[in-house]
Amino acid sequence: MIDRLTFDLKATSGDARAGVIHTDHGDIETPIFMPVGTAGSVKAVHQSELRNDIGAQIILGNTYHLYLRPGCDLLRQAGGLHKFNGWERPLLTDSGGFQVFSLAENRKIKEEGCTFRSHIDGSKHLFTPENVMEIQRIIGADIMMAFDECAPGDSDHRYAQRSMELTHRWLDRCIKRFGETEPLYGHHQALFPIVQGCQYEDLRKISAEYIASKDPEGCAIGGLAVGEPTEVMYQMIEVVNAILPKDRPRYLMGVGTPQNILEAIERGVDMFDCVMPTRNGRNGLLFTAEGTINIKNKKWESCFEPIDPTSSAEADRVYTLAYLHHLIRAEEILGLQICSIHNLRFYLWLVGEARRHIFAGDYAAWKGSMIEKLGRRL
Repeated sequence: MIDRLTFDLKATSGDARAGVIHTDHGDIETPIFMPVGTAGSVKAVHQSELRNDIGAQIILGNTYHLYLRPGCDLLRQAGGLHKFNGWERPLLTDSGGFQVFSLAENRKIKEEGCTFRSHIDGSKHLFTPENVMEIQRIIGADIMMAFDECAPGDSDHRYAQRSMELTHRWLDRCIKRFGETEPLYGHHQALFPIVQGCQYEDLRKISAEYIASKDPEGCAIGGLAVGEPTEVMYQMIEVVNAILPKDRPRYLMGVGTPQNILEAIERGVDMFDCVMPTRNGRNGLLFTAEGTINIKNKKWESCFEPIDPTSSAEADRVYTLAYLHHLIRAEEILGLQICSIHNLRFYLWLVGEARRHIFAGDYAAWKGSMIEKLGRRL
């Protein structure tokens, strides 16, 4: 078992970085996109497809959902989520904070933690910094997230500051409980604190400095892509990354569109997750190297071209746009699978290309040409 998660920086192109994160379940080449497996499953995608077809190096699970169902007792009996779902590569779990705080009318925040009612059966629960650490120990993720308050994007400065300060106090309690507990399944677990502060530069600086002072194994940036203008998001990333340690991985939570990802990579972000590729795929929206496709549109009904010759695997080129149009219109489950797999593969292809161009030293020029194409509606 390794003593500490490590990050080797291999190349830079401007502020864009290419590196390798070392975990007990394998190495992760960055920049990286993590498919979201909310309840222990990436929707409509087999584990073998994640490994062999999509090339996922790490996937994400959600503490809130896994805590409610299947529950900690069963996960511990199984030997953790790796054993339960058959995923032998690295796992990251978020703290459940975003889901809890999004319940709005069904939760109450206090110094102790957050009480909430389950969206499944209305039962009452309490998340604290301490038990969220214990739950993530049971899940067994390689990377655990600190419990934080994700304040609404339109919060005024006063509320944003109070929320950030609460997040910092909770972080100290997370670190203490993390240090008092041990991994349960024989592999190292890292704890990433989360920078908050909404869209206020002064608060983001304070939060980034506080997080950096804790000597974390990696850092996360939360509370963005929650309704603020994209330029504000990019500005906050720049502010934060100027402070966070350069020899630790940086994870931008819940982001986002392909354009968002490329812009964030240019500003020094290493890790991403988002439900967009699978959720949009299930609704018939495809991401390609030449722009986006709404496969429901009649124009694809008799188009016998492959979905995306650039980013698709050879095996998937047997599926034409016309066939996929038919599957989606007929509400066939295979259509949802093909769209989800394609979009995830595209996201992994995109960050792989970004890595290649960082090594080549021409990331900014390549990004500019890709942004222009990604914005097209085909």
